[in-house]
Amino acid sequence: MTISDNTRGLILAISSSLFIGTSFILKKKGLKRAAAAGTRAGVGGYAYLLEPLWWTGMITMIVGEVANFVAYIYAPAVLVTPLGVLSIIISAILAHFMLKERLQRLGVLGCISCIVGSVVIVIHAPEEHMPASLQEIWILATQPAFLVYVAATLSMVLALILHFEPRYGQTNILVYLGICSLMGSFTIVSIKAIGIAIKLTLEGISQVAYPQTWFFLTVAVICVITQLNYLNKALDTFNTAIVSPIYYVMFTTMTIIASAIMFKDWAGQSASDIASEICGFITVLSGTIMLHVTREQEPVTAPGTITWYDGEHIKAVEDGHYILLHDSEYLDSYSVLAKN
Repeated sequence: MTISDNTRGLILAISSSLFIGTSFILKKKGLKRAAAAGTRAGVGGYAYLLEPLWWTGMITMIVGEVANFVAYIYAPAVLVTPLGVLSIIISAILAHFMLKERLQRLGVLGCISCIVGSVVIVIHAPEEHMPASLQEIWILATQPAFLVYVAATLSMVLALILHFEPRYGQTNILVYLGICSLMGSFTIVSIKAIGIAIKLTLEGISQVAYPQTWFFLTVAVICVITQLNYLNKALDTFNTAIVSPIYYVMFTTMTIIASAIMFKDWAGQSASDIASEICGFITVLSGTIMLHVTREQEPVTAPGTITWYDGEHIKAVEDGHYILLHDSEYLDSYSVLAKN
């Protein structure tokens, strides 16, 4: 039985999510260990580079990203990218048991909504339209609509890095994840172009001599390094249960927009299929919002509260009353509040 390209992409995308979801937890635990021995990544430290557990998570993420890379060769971004929601579910479940970041009932409902939305997207996903050469991809990348997108996105990235990060990076999760997601949209379209170039080369149509190949490779490397840097800062500063879903929503949205503009993924699809995909995506977004709301329901310390760590729990005195805040795994989440 012949397996379609979309099916290959689907299998690879699911495998990728399993690896990436696990890597979030491994990297988070590595960052926690590194923070106990040196400067936290969230405030510019790089002690995590000496932590074996962080590297284990990094290798796991690389395996997942390689599977994801190959998936984009066979299937359109509108199918592959939303399936990244599985990494949220995996990381949320593992965080519940390994990091004590509690997954509430509403969070479970959010996970179910994500799965349902993903199934709808898979059913109505368009077939991949494989460009015949890298020159054809270059023509798509230099069309006016995509150039406008590139200019707008780079402007927002520079504004976030130069203006918002120094002022709000430690208190607003959208700063770090905004940079990751905006750069991530370039990563995906570049990786897709590189993947197609590799596939064509293996089929006997060499793309190595074309400068466009190396341009897309350079863009992909720069964007991946930028993403990893700011994702590490987000993971070290904020709770994993909130980083994963928000990153997924922002990254997926920007990737679908970029791919739809550049590769015209929805060209030739019926209005009903497009509407079904959008509904599926909205269902997935609703699920991630549920996870976000669940995280927001956790208690926070009020201004003026005195907090300390006794080796097992975070404790506090507020208005003369002794209170127990959270398990030790939430120390990072409250350290910023304690310092303020």
